[in-house]
Amino acid sequence: MAQRIVLNEISYHGSGAVAEIAGEIRNRGFKKAFLCTDPDLVRFGVVSKVTKILEENDFPYEIYSEIKPNPNIDNVQNGVAAYKASGSDYIIAVGGGSAIDTAKAIGIIVKNPKFSDVCSLEGVAPTENRSVPILAVPTTAGTAAEVTINYVITDEKNNRKMVCVDTHDIPVVAFVDPDMMSSMPKSLTAATGMDALTHAIEGFITKAAWEMTDMFHLKAIEIISRSLRSAVANEPAGREGMALGQYIAGMGFSNVGLGIVHSMAHPLGALYDTPHGVANAIILPVVMEYNADKTGDKYKYIAAAMGVKNTENMSVDEYRKAAVDAVRQLSEDVGIPKTLKEIVKPADIPFLAQSAYQDACRPGNPKDTSVEEIAALYHSLL
Repeated sequence: MAQRIVLNEISYHGSGAVAEIAGEIRNRGFKKAFLCTDPDLVRFGVVSKVTKILEENDFPYEIYSEIKPNPNIDNVQNGVAAYKASGSDYIIAVGGGSAIDTAKAIGIIVKNPKFSDVCSLEGVAPTENRSVPILAVPTTAGTAAEVTINYVITDEKNNRKMVCVDTHDIPVVAFVDPDMMSSMPKSLTAATGMDALTHAIEGFITKAAWEMTDMFHLKAIEIISRSLRSAVANEPAGREGMALGQYIAGMGFSNVGLGIVHSMAHPLGALYDTPHGVANAIILPVVMEYNADKTGDKYKYIAAAMGVKNTENMSVDEYRKAAVDAVRQLSEDVGIPKTLKEIVKPADIPFLAQSAYQDACRPGNPKDTSVEEIAALYHSLL
C-alpha cells in the first residue's frame, strides 16, 4: 500500500525567522494580507512584530481578531465575510491553533463556497480547490497547525468539536520563530508543550504509523522531553527546542492520525472550554496504560527518547511502566493537574464518552474501544 506524506511547501525555523515574511510576500506577488489572529495577541503587542514588517515594506493588511480560544462556527463565518469585504488575496495567520485553524477554515470556504456550511467540513471533506494562500506564524509550541492538514472548529450549539482533515488547507509557508513564542505565560507553555508531546506519542503508536512517521515522532519526543521544562522557565534554548519539536511532531501525526487521548480531550474543550493541552496532558498517561498491550515494543523507544536509562535491559512491563512514568513526571514538573475532578461533572460522562467515540481521532487508536470503556477511562480520572 502506498503511503502519503503532506508537508508545507516552505518553512523557516529559528530566531528571526519571521523576518522572512517580507521576501515571501514579494516573491509571490501578494497584494493585501488578511491577518487572522486573536485579540490577546493584538493587545499584548505580539501581532505588531508582524505588522511592523508589513508596514516597513508598504504591504497593506487588514486585521481580523474575532477568534475565541476554541474557535467556533461564528468566528469562521464572520471571518469569511470579513475576508471577502477586505479585498485581500492571502491570509497571514498569527497565533496558536485557534488562529491558524480559523484561517484554514476561512481559506477553504472562500475557495470552496459550496462548503459555506462550516459543519460540512467535518471529517474528510471532498473539497476541490486549495485554500486561499496562508502564511502561518505560530505563537505557541504545541498544535503544529502550521504544518498539518487538520483543523478543529467548535460547534457550540451541539457542544462538540469538529475535526476537519483536508490536504487543501495546509499553509504554503510556515515561519516557526521561537521569538514569537517568548511571551507565552508558563501555564500556556506547559499546556501547549504537553499537547505536542501527546501528538508525538499518539502518532507513534497509531494504527497508521510507519517508518517515516516513526522517525518524526521519536525525534519529537526526544526534543520535547529535553526542552519543555526549560521552555516553561522561558529559557531561549527551551523555547527554540519546543518550536522545533512541536513542528516535527506535526510532520508526523498530520499524516497518520491520533487516538483516543485527543478524542477524549476534544469534548472537554467543547463542553467546559478546557484548554486542549491541559486535557491531553491529564488523559495521556491513563490512555497509555490502556493501550499498552497493543503497542508492541514501542514504549521502550518512547521511554528511551524521554531520557530513561537502561531500557534495553528492561522487561516489557518495566519499559511500558517507565514510559508512562516519564510522561507523568514531565507533566507534574510543568504544573499540569493530575486529575479531571476539577473539570468534569460525573453526570456529563455519558455525553463525553459518546462524543469521544464519535470523534474523528478515535479510529486511529491502537486498541479498539467502546463508549463504555471510554466512560470508564473518564471515571478513572476523577
